Amino acid sequence: MWSFVAQKSNKQWIWIALDADSREVVALVVGDRSQKTAQALWDALPLAYRQQAICYTDEWDAYAAVIPPEQHYPVKKDSGKTNYIERFNCTMRQRVSRLVRKTLSFSKKLANHIGAIWYFVHHYNASLSFP
Repeated sequence: MWSFVAQKSNKQWIWIALDADSREVVALVVGDRSQKTAQALWDALPLAYRQQAICYTDEWDAYAAVIPPEQHYPVKKDSGKTNYIERFNCTMRQRVSRLVRKTLSFSKKLANHIGAIWYFVHHYNASLSFP
């Protein structure tokens, strides 16, 4: 998912790791679409996820360079394996006004942009009901 800071030419990609069972956001990184940012997302994952989680991603090359092959399953959107993250992206766009593509609300500073996203994510995670 992408948004921008200050001007539309300054795209910022929001990389999200979502637990499919609990729907909890377990890691989030804001940056460009590079392998370096993919590595930052992988490093932000809790150790238990890095050791044993199965990762369904789109077919972006940066994922394959970072996620171990035995844990990585690149899939197309119509496979149904990415529907939870796509639904979360829609929810986040609806609830965080600065992420709407044609908006009057936008961040002028990257730190404020990241802070608004994390504020929503913490609220979202806290609202999940765990057994």
